[in-house]
Amino acid sequence: MEIIGIDVGFGFTKVTNGRKSLCFKSVLGETTDIQFSTGLGNKEIVDNLHVSVDGKGYFIGDFAIAQSSVRQFTLDQERLLEDFLPVLSLTAAGLFAEEGITLNVVTGLPVVFLKQDYEKMIKAMSGKHQLVYHWPDGSRESRDVTINGVQIMPQPLGTVFGLLMDENGRLVNRGMADKKIGVVDIGFRTTDFLVFDRMSYIERSSSTVDMGMSRSFMAISEKLKRESGVQVELYRLYEAVEKGTIQIRGKEYHIANLRDRVFARAAEELAGEIGRLWSDEWDMHGVILTGGGSQALSSFLAPKLEIPVLPTLEKVTDPRFYNVDGYLRFGKSKWRKTPVPLPSATAVPASAAAESSATPSSAAGRS
Repeated sequence: MEIIGIDVGFGFTKVTNGRKSLCFKSVLGETTDIQFSTGLGNKEIVDNLHVSVDGKGYFIGDFAIAQSSVRQFTLDQERLLEDFLPVLSLTAAGLFAEEGITLNVVTGLPVVFLKQDYEKMIKAMSGKHQLVYHWPDGSRESRDVTINGVQIMPQPLGTVFGLLMDENGRLVNRGMADKKIGVVDIGFRTTDFLVFDRMSYIERSSSTVDMGMSRSFMAISEKLKRESGVQVELYRLYEAVEKGTIQIRGKEYHIANLRDRVFARAAEELAGEIGRLWSDEWDMHGVILTGGGSQALSSFLAPKLEIPVLPTLEKVTDPRFYNVDGYLRFGKSKWRKTPVPLPSATAVPASAAAESSATPSSAAGRS
Protein backbone atom coordinates (compact mmCIF):
# COMPACT_ATOMS: atom_id res chain seq x y z
CA MET A 1 0.00 0.00 0.00
CA GLU A 2 1.20 3.49 -0.91
CA ILE A 3 -0.25 6.58 0.77
CA ILE A 4 -0.38 9.82 -1.20
CA GLY A 5 -1.86 13.27 -0.81
CA ILE A 6 -3.64 14.87 -3.77
CA ASP A 7 -4.96 18.41 -4.06
CA VAL A 8 -6.88 19.19 -7.27
CA GLY A 9 -7.27 22.95 -7.40
CA PHE A 10 -8.70 25.31 -10.00
CA GLY A 11 -5.19 26.54 -10.76
CA PHE A 12 -2.89 23.59 -10.07
CA THR A 13 -3.00 19.90 -9.18
CA LYS A 14 -0.54 18.86 -6.49
CA VAL A 15 0.49 15.37 -5.37
CA THR A 16 3.08 13.95 -2.97
CA ASN A 17 4.13 10.67 -1.40
CA GLY A 18 6.68 12.33 0.89
CA ARG A 19 9.64 11.33 -1.26
CA LYS A 20 8.58 13.17 -4.39
CA SER A 21 6.15 16.06 -4.97
CA LEU A 22 4.71 17.10 -8.33
CA CYS A 23 2.59 20.04 -9.49
CA PHE A 24 0.94 20.75 -12.84
CA LYS A 25 -1.66 23.19 -14.13
CA SER A 26 -5.28 22.06 -14.00
CA VAL A 27 -5.77 22.39 -17.76
CA LEU A 28 -7.07 19.67 -20.10
CA GLY A 29 -6.52 19.59 -23.85
CA GLU A 30 -7.51 17.48 -26.83
CA THR A 31 -4.80 15.20 -28.11
CA THR A 32 -3.27 15.52 -31.55
CA ASP A 33 -0.61 13.65 -33.53
CA ILE A 34 2.74 15.35 -33.04
CA GLN A 35 4.71 14.48 -36.14
CA PHE A 36 8.17 15.43 -35.01
CA SER A 37 10.09 15.87 -31.78
CA THR A 38 13.52 17.46 -31.52
CA GLY A 39 14.32 15.51 -28.37
CA LEU A 40 15.92 18.68 -27.04
CA GLY A 41 13.02 20.21 -25.12
CA ASN A 42 12.09 20.01 -21.46
CA LYS A 43 11.88 16.37 -20.43
CA GLU A 44 10.26 16.91 -17.02
CA ILE A 45 7.31 14.58 -16.48
CA VAL A 46 4.85 17.33 -15.55
CA ASP A 47 5.73 19.32 -18.67
CA ASN A 48 4.95 16.41 -21.01
CA LEU A 49 1.73 14.92 -19.72
CA HIS A 50 -0.03 12.96 -22.44
CA VAL A 51 -2.25 10.41 -20.70
CA SER A 52 -5.02 8.02 -21.61
CA VAL A 53 -7.41 7.50 -18.69
CA ASP A 54 -9.71 4.49 -19.04
CA GLY A 55 -9.30 4.65 -22.81
CA LYS A 56 -9.66 8.41 -23.41
CA GLY A 57 -6.64 10.54 -24.23
CA TYR A 58 -5.73 13.95 -22.83
CA PHE A 59 -2.95 16.48 -22.98
CA ILE A 60 -2.62 17.96 -19.50
CA GLY A 61 -1.11 21.09 -17.96
CA ASP A 62 1.63 22.92 -19.83
CA PHE A 63 1.63 20.24 -22.54
CA ALA A 64 -2.04 21.01 -23.28
CA ILE A 65 -1.34 24.75 -23.31
CA ALA A 66 1.50 24.28 -25.79
CA GLN A 67 0.08 21.59 -28.07
CA SER A 68 -3.72 21.43 -27.91
CA SER A 69 -5.98 23.39 -30.25
CA VAL A 70 -8.89 22.93 -27.84
CA ARG A 71 -8.12 23.51 -24.17
CA GLN A 72 -10.36 23.35 -21.11
CA PHE A 73 -10.02 25.31 -17.89
CA THR A 74 -12.73 26.01 -15.33
CA LEU A 75 -13.62 28.14 -12.34
CA ASP A 76 -16.88 26.25 -11.77
CA GLN A 77 -16.98 23.85 -8.81
CA GLU A 78 -19.50 21.45 -10.39
CA ARG A 79 -17.55 21.22 -13.62
CA LEU A 80 -14.29 20.75 -11.76
CA LEU A 81 -15.74 17.73 -9.97
CA GLU A 82 -17.50 16.23 -12.97
CA ASP A 83 -15.03 16.80 -15.82
CA PHE A 84 -11.63 17.65 -14.36
CA LEU A 85 -11.23 15.88 -11.02
CA PRO A 86 -11.37 12.29 -12.33
CA VAL A 87 -8.73 12.94 -15.00
CA LEU A 88 -6.42 15.16 -12.95
CA SER A 89 -6.52 13.10 -9.76
CA LEU A 90 -5.99 9.79 -11.55
CA THR A 91 -3.18 11.24 -13.66
CA ALA A 92 -1.50 12.42 -10.46
CA ALA A 93 -2.09 9.11 -8.67
CA GLY A 94 -0.82 7.10 -11.62
CA LEU A 95 2.56 8.84 -11.46
CA PHE A 96 3.06 7.16 -8.07
CA ALA A 97 1.50 3.79 -8.87
CA GLU A 98 3.69 0.71 -8.92
CA GLU A 99 2.80 -2.76 -10.13
CA GLY A 100 0.62 -4.60 -7.64
CA ILE A 101 0.52 -1.78 -5.07
CA THR A 102 -2.78 -0.19 -4.13
CA LEU A 103 -3.08 3.49 -3.25
CA ASN A 104 -4.76 5.19 -0.33
CA VAL A 105 -5.46 8.87 -0.99
CA VAL A 106 -6.06 11.84 1.29
CA THR A 107 -7.54 14.93 -0.32
CA GLY A 108 -9.74 17.91 0.52
CA LEU A 109 -12.67 20.08 -0.51
CA PRO A 110 -13.43 23.76 0.10
CA VAL A 111 -15.22 24.18 3.43
CA VAL A 112 -18.66 25.03 2.01
CA PHE A 113 -18.57 22.18 -0.54
CA LEU A 114 -17.55 19.40 1.84
CA LYS A 115 -21.04 18.16 2.71
CA GLN A 116 -22.53 18.37 -0.78
CA ASP A 117 -19.60 17.06 -2.81
CA TYR A 118 -17.69 14.48 -0.75
CA GLU A 119 -19.58 11.49 -2.19
CA LYS A 120 -19.00 12.68 -5.75
CA MET A 121 -15.32 13.05 -5.00
CA ILE A 122 -15.01 9.59 -3.48
CA LYS A 123 -16.78 8.04 -6.46
CA ALA A 124 -14.60 9.91 -8.95
CA MET A 125 -11.34 8.81 -7.35
CA SER A 126 -12.03 5.30 -6.07
CA GLY A 127 -11.67 1.92 -7.73
CA LYS A 128 -9.58 0.43 -10.51
CA HIS A 129 -8.46 2.44 -13.52
CA GLN A 130 -6.18 1.87 -16.48
CA LEU A 131 -3.80 4.64 -17.45
CA VAL A 132 -1.37 4.87 -20.34
CA TYR A 133 1.37 7.51 -20.23
CA HIS A 134 2.73 8.55 -23.61
CA TRP A 135 6.29 9.81 -23.15
CA PRO A 136 8.15 12.33 -25.36
CA ASP A 137 10.48 9.64 -26.77
CA GLY A 138 7.50 7.82 -28.28
CA SER A 139 7.33 5.10 -25.65
CA ARG A 140 4.22 4.17 -23.72
CA GLU A 141 3.79 2.95 -20.18
CA SER A 142 0.61 1.27 -18.97
CA ARG A 143 -0.27 1.46 -15.31
CA ASP A 144 -3.18 -0.14 -13.50
CA VAL A 145 -4.19 2.21 -10.70
CA THR A 146 -6.24 0.88 -7.78
CA ILE A 147 -7.32 3.43 -5.18
CA ASN A 148 -8.46 1.45 -2.18
CA GLY A 149 -9.25 4.19 0.35
CA VAL A 150 -10.15 7.87 0.10
CA GLN A 151 -10.08 10.28 3.03
CA ILE A 152 -11.60 13.75 2.52
CA MET A 153 -11.30 16.74 4.83
CA PRO A 154 -11.81 20.51 4.68
CA GLN A 155 -8.89 21.72 2.58
CA PRO A 156 -7.24 24.07 5.11
CA LEU A 157 -6.96 21.24 7.65
CA GLY A 158 -4.13 19.87 5.51
CA THR A 159 -1.96 22.79 6.56
CA VAL A 160 -2.95 22.31 10.21
CA PHE A 161 -2.01 18.62 10.17
CA GLY A 162 1.23 19.50 8.42
CA LEU A 163 2.15 21.63 11.41
CA LEU A 164 0.83 19.25 14.07
CA MET A 165 2.43 16.05 12.75
CA ASP A 166 5.86 14.86 11.72
CA GLU A 167 6.60 13.15 8.41
CA ASN A 168 5.49 9.80 9.87
CA GLY A 169 2.09 11.09 10.96
CA ARG A 170 2.92 11.35 14.66
CA LEU A 171 1.54 14.22 16.71
CA VAL A 172 4.60 16.24 17.74
CA ASN A 173 3.48 19.86 18.00
CA ARG A 174 1.47 19.54 21.20
CA GLY A 175 1.76 23.25 21.90
CA MET A 176 -0.27 24.05 18.79
CA ALA A 177 -2.69 21.22 19.55
CA ASP A 178 -3.73 23.08 22.69
CA LYS A 179 -4.32 26.42 20.95
CA LYS A 180 -7.04 28.10 18.93
CA ILE A 181 -5.78 29.07 15.48
CA GLY A 182 -7.25 30.34 12.25
CA VAL A 183 -6.30 29.31 8.74
CA VAL A 184 -6.71 31.46 5.63
CA ASP A 185 -6.30 29.25 2.54
CA ILE A 186 -6.01 31.46 -0.56
CA GLY A 187 -6.63 29.45 -3.71
CA PHE A 188 -7.16 30.39 -7.32
CA ARG A 189 -10.96 30.68 -7.32
CA THR A 190 -11.82 30.58 -3.62
CA THR A 191 -10.43 31.44 -0.21
CA ASP A 192 -11.24 29.18 2.74
CA PHE A 193 -11.38 30.33 6.34
CA LEU A 194 -11.12 27.73 9.09
CA VAL A 195 -10.84 27.85 12.88
CA PHE A 196 -9.18 24.96 14.73
CA ASP A 197 -9.63 25.05 18.51
CA ARG A 198 -7.72 22.50 20.58
CA MET A 199 -8.01 19.76 17.95
CA SER A 200 -11.63 20.60 17.05
CA TYR A 201 -12.92 22.08 13.81
CA ILE A 202 -15.17 25.09 14.51
CA GLU A 203 -18.02 25.22 12.01
CA ARG A 204 -19.42 28.66 12.85
CA SER A 205 -16.17 30.41 11.97
CA SER A 206 -15.23 28.33 8.93
CA SER A 207 -16.39 29.33 5.47
CA THR A 208 -15.52 29.76 1.79
CA VAL A 209 -15.73 32.91 -0.34
CA ASP A 210 -15.21 33.53 -4.05
CA MET A 211 -12.21 35.74 -3.39
CA GLY A 212 -9.31 33.80 -4.86
CA MET A 213 -6.44 34.90 -7.06
CA SER A 214 -8.48 34.57 -10.25
CA ARG A 215 -10.16 37.91 -9.52
CA SER A 216 -6.80 39.68 -9.54
CA PHE A 217 -5.75 37.77 -12.65
CA MET A 218 -8.98 38.82 -14.40
CA ALA A 219 -8.25 42.47 -13.65
CA ILE A 220 -4.75 42.12 -15.12
CA SER A 221 -6.06 40.24 -18.16
CA GLU A 222 -8.68 42.92 -18.85
CA LYS A 223 -6.08 45.68 -18.61
CA LEU A 224 -3.81 43.84 -21.04
CA LYS A 225 -6.73 43.36 -23.44
CA ARG A 226 -7.42 47.09 -23.48
CA GLU A 227 -3.77 47.87 -24.16
CA SER A 228 -2.84 45.04 -26.55
CA GLY A 229 -6.12 43.81 -28.02
CA VAL A 230 -5.31 40.26 -26.84
CA GLN A 231 -7.34 38.43 -24.20
CA VAL A 232 -4.67 36.53 -22.27
CA GLU A 233 -6.04 33.34 -20.71
CA LEU A 234 -5.80 33.28 -16.92
CA TYR A 235 -3.77 30.06 -16.90
CA ARG A 236 -1.16 31.73 -19.13
CA LEU A 237 -0.59 34.59 -16.72
CA TYR A 238 1.14 32.79 -13.84
CA GLU A 239 4.72 33.36 -14.96
CA ALA A 240 4.02 36.89 -16.20
CA VAL A 241 2.45 37.93 -12.90
CA GLU A 242 5.41 36.51 -11.01
CA LYS A 243 7.97 38.28 -13.23
CA GLY A 244 6.01 41.50 -13.62
CA THR A 245 6.34 41.55 -17.42
CA ILE A 246 4.69 39.84 -20.39
CA GLN A 247 5.46 39.87 -24.09
CA ILE A 248 2.49 40.05 -26.48
CA ARG A 249 3.09 40.04 -30.22
CA GLY A 250 6.67 41.13 -29.74
CA LYS A 251 5.92 43.99 -27.37
CA GLU A 252 6.79 43.89 -23.69
CA TYR A 253 4.19 45.06 -21.18
CA HIS A 254 5.17 45.93 -17.61
CA ILE A 255 2.50 44.79 -15.17
CA ALA A 256 4.32 44.88 -11.80
CA ASN A 257 2.65 48.08 -10.62
CA LEU A 258 -0.78 46.90 -11.75
CA ARG A 259 -0.17 43.53 -10.08
CA ASP A 260 0.74 45.16 -6.77
CA ARG A 261 -2.33 47.40 -6.88
CA VAL A 262 -4.77 44.58 -7.51
CA PHE A 263 -3.04 42.39 -4.91
CA ALA A 264 -3.31 45.19 -2.34
CA ARG A 265 -7.01 45.56 -3.12
CA ALA A 266 -7.54 41.79 -2.82
CA ALA A 267 -5.75 41.76 0.54
CA GLU A 268 -7.92 44.60 1.81
CA GLU A 269 -11.09 42.73 0.83
CA LEU A 270 -9.85 39.54 2.50
CA ALA A 271 -8.90 41.41 5.66
CA GLY A 272 -12.41 42.84 5.81
CA GLU A 273 -13.94 39.38 5.37
CA ILE A 274 -11.69 37.95 8.11
CA GLY A 275 -12.65 40.77 10.46
CA ARG A 276 -16.37 40.09 9.94
CA LEU A 277 -16.17 36.29 10.11
CA TRP A 278 -13.87 36.12 13.12
CA SER A 279 -15.22 39.10 15.08
CA ASP A 280 -16.05 36.80 18.03
CA GLU A 281 -12.75 34.89 17.89
CA TRP A 282 -10.82 37.39 20.04
CA ASP A 283 -9.11 34.52 21.92
CA MET A 284 -7.40 33.19 18.79
CA HIS A 285 -3.66 32.53 19.20
CA GLY A 286 -2.76 33.37 15.62
CA VAL A 287 -3.51 32.80 11.96
CA ILE A 288 -1.80 30.69 9.30
CA LEU A 289 -1.70 31.89 5.69
CA THR A 290 -1.63 29.00 3.22
CA GLY A 291 -2.46 28.10 -0.37
CA GLY A 292 -0.80 29.22 -3.58
CA GLY A 293 -2.22 32.72 -3.27
CA SER A 294 -0.67 33.26 0.16
CA GLN A 295 2.76 33.64 -1.38
CA ALA A 296 1.53 36.53 -3.51
CA LEU A 297 -0.73 38.21 -0.94
CA SER A 298 0.95 37.60 2.44
CA SER A 299 3.04 40.79 2.39
CA PHE A 300 -0.11 42.80 1.61
CA LEU A 301 -2.47 40.92 3.93
CA ALA A 302 -0.43 40.34 7.10
CA PRO A 303 -0.10 44.05 8.05
CA LYS A 304 -3.89 44.47 7.76
CA LEU A 305 -4.70 41.70 10.25
CA GLU A 306 -5.20 42.23 13.96
CA ILE A 307 -4.16 38.61 14.56
CA PRO A 308 -0.48 37.50 14.56
CA VAL A 309 0.57 35.49 11.50
CA LEU A 310 2.12 32.16 12.53
CA PRO A 311 5.08 30.51 10.77
CA THR A 312 4.41 27.60 8.42
CA LEU A 313 6.30 24.45 7.42
CA GLU A 314 10.03 25.14 7.13
CA LYS A 315 10.69 22.11 4.92
CA VAL A 316 7.87 22.95 2.47
CA THR A 317 8.94 26.11 0.66
CA ASP A 318 6.06 26.27 -1.83
CA PRO A 319 2.73 27.23 -0.16
CA ARG A 320 0.85 25.32 -2.86
CA PHE A 321 2.06 22.14 -1.13
CA TYR A 322 1.14 23.06 2.47
CA ASN A 323 -2.24 21.32 2.33
CA VAL A 324 -1.18 18.29 0.34
CA ASP A 325 1.81 17.67 2.62
CA GLY A 326 -0.54 17.70 5.60
CA TYR A 327 -2.94 15.35 3.81
CA LEU A 328 -0.09 12.87 3.47
CA ARG A 329 0.89 13.17 7.13
CA PHE A 330 -2.68 12.59 8.23
CA GLY A 331 -2.89 9.59 5.89
CA LYS A 332 0.15 8.06 7.54
CA SER A 333 -1.46 8.60 10.93
CA LYS A 334 -4.69 7.00 9.73
CA TRP A 335 -3.39 4.00 7.83
CA ARG A 336 -0.07 3.23 9.51
CA LYS A 337 -1.38 2.59 13.00
CA THR A 338 -0.39 5.89 14.57
CA PRO A 339 -3.96 7.21 14.68
CA VAL A 340 -4.94 10.80 15.35
CA PRO A 341 -8.71 11.42 15.17
CA LEU A 342 -10.20 13.91 12.74
CA PRO A 343 -11.29 17.12 14.45
CA SER A 344 -14.80 16.81 15.84
CA ALA A 345 -17.52 18.85 14.15
CA THR A 346 -21.16 18.02 13.68
CA ALA A 347 -21.17 19.60 10.21
CA VAL A 348 -18.50 17.25 8.86
CA PRO A 349 -20.33 14.17 7.56
CA ALA A 350 -19.26 10.98 9.28
CA SER A 351 -18.90 9.27 5.92
CA ALA A 352 -16.53 12.00 4.75
CA ALA A 353 -14.35 11.29 7.74
CA ALA A 354 -14.36 7.56 7.16
CA GLU A 355 -12.30 5.53 4.77
CA SER A 356 -14.35 4.60 1.75
CA SER A 357 -14.30 1.22 0.11
CA ALA A 358 -12.90 1.53 -3.38
CA THR A 359 -14.60 -1.38 -5.03
CA PRO A 360 -16.72 -0.23 -7.97
CA SER A 361 -19.92 -1.61 -6.44
CA SER A 362 -19.58 0.19 -3.10
CA ALA A 363 -18.42 3.39 -4.75
CA ALA A 364 -21.51 3.36 -6.91
CA GLY A 365 -23.58 2.77 -3.81
CA ARG A 366 -22.45 6.10 -2.44
CA SER A 367 -23.76 8.09 -5.39
